[in-house]
Amino acid sequence: MVTSPLRSLRRRVLTPNDSETELSVRGFHVKDAPARDLLETVGRTFLRGYAYAAEASEPAEAEERLEELPSRFRGFGYEGAAMGFAVRDGLPFGRHDLVETFARGRGRDHIYMVYVGVGWAMARLPRFRWPVVNVTDPLLRWLVLDGYGFHQAYFKTQKYVHQQYREPSFPWPAEGPRWYADRAIDQGIGRALWFIGGTDPVEVARLIDRFPEPRHEDLYSGAGLAATYAGGVTEQELLTFRELSGPHLPLVAQASAFAATARFEAGLLVPHTDLATKVLCGMPAVQAHEISAAAKPVPPFSGDTPAYEVWRQRIAAQFASVEETGR
Repeated sequence: MVTSPLRSLRRRVLTPNDSETELSVRGFHVKDAPARDLLETVGRTFLRGYAYAAEASEPAEAEERLEELPSRFRGFGYEGAAMGFAVRDGLPFGRHDLVETFARGRGRDHIYMVYVGVGWAMARLPRFRWPVVNVTDPLLRWLVLDGYGFHQAYFKTQKYVHQQYREPSFPWPAEGPRWYADRAIDQGIGRALWFIGGTDPVEVARLIDRFPEPRHEDLYSGAGLAATYAGGVTEQELLTFRELSGPHLPLVAQASAFAATARFEAGLLVPHTDLATKVLCGMPAVQAHEISAAAKPVPPFSGDTPAYEVWRQRIAAQFASVEETGR
């Protein structure tokens, strides 16, 4: 049994400082005070979840505390906790089944956020401590790389955003396909751009459009997911982002539906989710979730294209007419 003082020390040693989430510290764009406060609250909630995991003797102990977080931000707490447990799993001492246990408990309802949080940890761990691919879900494992991409863009903004760095032949998962690793990472970078751009749709689009054109689709999609899950914009700003996404709108709508599914399955739907899907998908959040759920591939998976990308394309096809109909 870990003593309370030692657990507190573990929390202090492992948990980053709240100042790392301040927009002024990160050098991110500030649209206005409400958007800044929202994004910084998201960051603080993430770190609170991380700290709960760092200090907990068992995942269930952290879950009790996570359930007390406000519904709008609770998913970010679960994401942070998943990172914390994954970091602890990657240490050379102690237990190595914390993430797995967490994902079987209350983390199961937040499984998308759990996988993304594991990707954050991967960015902080040496490669020989990266997740073992055969214990990850063959459909959702690409969310790990989404989380990795978010982390790199958020904390290494100059390199991954302004210099548009892309890692050559990314080595995880080992069996590939390697080409899709780059795309999954870009989806995470796109989510981070929503934060880096301060939820300002014009600034976010400007950042995306500086990247090579073949990367725009995944970057816009990632930003669309963040616009729906995190929010921070008015209806008019969502309309602006929809217009700026241009030919990439179907995958922006797909990502918005993904965000609705993540919130719906966790019981965390909030008014902003509904507003975002009505603008980006042309329908309420529950209906967007239903389209996402109906398109979900079922195992066994086969073919050269990952099931996750098959899922995305199926959903995007449902929304291909959104721009034309203006729904």
